[in-house]
Amino acid sequence: VCIHRVRSCSSIRFIKSKYVCVFDKSALKFSHQQRLFRTSAVSCGQIVQFKLSDIGEGITEVTVKEWYIKEGDSVSQFDSICEVQSDKASVTITSRYDGVIRKLHYSIDDIAFVGKPLVDIEIDASKGVSPEEDVVETPPMSHEEHTHQEIKGHKTLATPAVRRLAMENNIKLSEIVGTGKDNRILKEDILNYLAKQTGAILPPSPKAEIVPPPRKTETVPAAPRDKAQKIPVPVSRPIAFSGKDKTEPVTGFQKAMVKTMSAALKIPHFGYCDEIDLTQLVQLREELKPLAELRGVKLSFMPFFIKAASLGLLQYPILNASLDENCQNVTYKASHNIGVAMDTEQGLIVPNVKNVQVCSVFDIAVELNRLQSLGSAGQLGTSDLTGGTFTLSNIGTIGGTYAKAVILPPEVAIGALGKIQVLPRFNGKGEVFKAQIMNVSWSADHRIIDGATMARFSNLWKSYLENPASMLLDLK
Repeated sequence: VCIHRVRSCSSIRFIKSKYVCVFDKSALKFSHQQRLFRTSAVSCGQIVQFKLSDIGEGITEVTVKEWYIKEGDSVSQFDSICEVQSDKASVTITSRYDGVIRKLHYSIDDIAFVGKPLVDIEIDASKGVSPEEDVVETPPMSHEEHTHQEIKGHKTLATPAVRRLAMENNIKLSEIVGTGKDNRILKEDILNYLAKQTGAILPPSPKAEIVPPPRKTETVPAAPRDKAQKIPVPVSRPIAFSGKDKTEPVTGFQKAMVKTMSAALKIPHFGYCDEIDLTQLVQLREELKPLAELRGVKLSFMPFFIKAASLGLLQYPILNASLDENCQNVTYKASHNIGVAMDTEQGLIVPNVKNVQVCSVFDIAVELNRLQSLGSAGQLGTSDLTGGTFTLSNIGTIGGTYAKAVILPPEVAIGALGKIQVLPRFNGKGEVFKAQIMNVSWSADHRIIDGATMARFSNLWKSYLENPASMLLDLK
């Protein structure tokens, strides 16, 4: 027997042989009775520890929510391994290698730490794969670690040309929502993303066909809606009294709320309230709503609120700023990334619409539809939940007229919108008419924003909504 190398694995000795010959096992004696010499094809495999890479945003630990594989399964590159949840977003980790899963280091709901192994993967060493993580039973290697993960719960599918285009523009594919088959990222998706970041105007994609509005003769009158107030029906759930206290750890988005609200208490809040007459806006939305539905988009009031806020921020940029921890410098943000508070099963989340200053009302509606769909499915990515510069909270969709909103650091202002009510009001002639009234409550950082500035911004925002036609002069 010509022995090339002896390798010890657990209680069995493996031999990598150049030349395999027949030999008598009884002639070989060991101090341990279970150790035998034999040739094995497993010896050509190499086990690597796939570690949880840095997700960013200062995240050091995540909760394992779901495994997509089990021990013994074969995986390929970019196959989903597991879904983890941080205090900011849900992230799906994908494989870096082609191989076989040999060990799962965590169970469901376990806390996984950045830099620690998630799974052990056996790869074929004969393929010359250079592992990024440390190899089991071999000396550690110096190498550069890359994050192989996809946010929003899908694999990253893209051609090499699209990947090169993203790399040349320093774009993370995990931040792009693919419009191709199986959510494949296309060249147009990269270009549209660049347009939103830079404000460039690109030629429309041939796929984005806009359906012309129907002729007046073809218009079908909308069914009369019941204007009667809907009484909320309580959800009947079985109530079980165990008679014992129950203690649960603070995790996920609830943990993020604890951190954010604790930091918000350090900010001296200034409040300002007003009421808005949305009568003309309600009529305008009723006219535009069927046109938006023909394009596959649900048009709510929020896109108008967001766009009017962006137009106001152009005049009062101090409300779209941030103050450093030492209160020495104020940073005026170039982009209007306006956040929208959403109530989901996972808790309160605040995704934001990027670059509202260069978006139309329809563009904002499209993005809101996407964020609401991902939020309901619990698949919002880190890029959707970070980078906000100003926030609107529409508490009126649930109920309530006024709310004292809490600023989300490092932002300096937030608005809480109440429900729209039909109330009597007087016109200029002293006549009573039926008006659609909504109340708004603003909160601002009183360290850098005074009451006069907040009031002037609110008046401008109010004027855009009470006279929607005036927005046309400033729309971009």
